[in-house]
Amino acid sequence: MDFSTTEIIGYISSFIVLLSFLMKSITALRIINTIGCLCFVVYGILLNNSIPIIFTNTAIVGINMYFLLKAKKSA
Repeated sequence: MDFSTTEIIGYISSFIVLLSFLMKSITALRIINTIGCLCFVVYGILLNNSIPIIFTNTAIVGINMYFLLKAKKSA
């Protein structure tokens, strides 16, 4: 079974996002999920600029960053 670099990045992205949902801490969940979503943005770019993948994951990164910064300010 041969995997392209693009497929490997897609699988890694999926694994990181899946892993994020195992976190007990919402902060850890958001940080790990952000990393996974950024990997998905790279994956979308490698798929000849797949706009739905890039747009959705960029939006999720923005939402995660908003709530991480909000939590940091209130701490």
